[in-house]
Amino acid sequence: MSVLIYVAIPVFFLTMAIERAWARRHRDDPRIKGYARPDTLASLAMGVGNVLIAAVTKVGAVALMVWLYEHRVVTLPVAWWTFVLLFLAEDLCYYAFHRASHEIRFFWAAHVNHHSSQHYNLSTALRQSWTTPFTGPWFWMILPLLGFAPWMVLLQQAISLLYQYWIHTEAIGRLGWLEYVFNTPSHHRVHHGANPQYLDRNHAGILIVWDRLFGTFEPERAPVRYGLTTNLTSHNPLHIAFHEWRAIGADLRRARSLREAFLYVFGPPGWSPDGSRQTSRQLRAAAEAPA
Repeated sequence: MSVLIYVAIPVFFLTMAIERAWARRHRDDPRIKGYARPDTLASLAMGVGNVLIAAVTKVGAVALMVWLYEHRVVTLPVAWWTFVLLFLAEDLCYYAFHRASHEIRFFWAAHVNHHSSQHYNLSTALRQSWTTPFTGPWFWMILPLLGFAPWMVLLQQAISLLYQYWIHTEAIGRLGWLEYVFNTPSHHRVHHGANPQYLDRNHAGILIVWDRLFGTFEPERAPVRYGLTTNLTSHNPLHIAFHEWRAIGADLRRARSLREAFLYVFGPPGWSPDGSRQTSRQLRAAAEAPA
């Protein structure tokens, strides 16, 4: 997986330069956020940190995959149809991981940094977590157990990750019939929106069909307001990476029962025992309620 990412690095920088030039030509369009140096540098720092940390944690993840594959339920051959099955299965695993990363605070604490930018460009795709390499791999462990060789799983994960790079852009509009099947820039702009109607929507990796099937799809209608419901005021990578983990720690110290402690960690982001904060579902419901 990492090898493909390393090979793609020159492409990342080339396409970011092209996109930045495009954004500068559209600087008078209020809908285009473009690039801002502190934000872009923070995203690149997060990306570098993620690659370095993942290079270490990947050893343990691959070892566990190999062990599970040795105890697989069935043996699948290397054939075209197994790659088709793997494409669908891995994409569903990604959907499960991504949805959990928005609906369970423990996983959100690892994922939130990817949504912390108030800009939306190709550098935002590189704003990756420093703790997801620890919390994420478990969602894919079912695949080697079902008979998919670890190298096949790693390859498909890399393909999915590379696919998701190009959808982090404002430069591409709607793509016609492709919008019904695939994750596109329009769908993913919604996913990065802090607008109440866009919260926790469009968790797709490559195929948008999972969101359509499981009720988490939302089309792009209103202009997207990027970032978090409460945005960060710092571009410090350490703050970006760990601010939600610190917030969980603070909530645990004020918990008055085991139930409260459990929900502070594994409840939805925004949960509070007294209703002083709101979850995404509550924010959406309030926005949709009649005036």
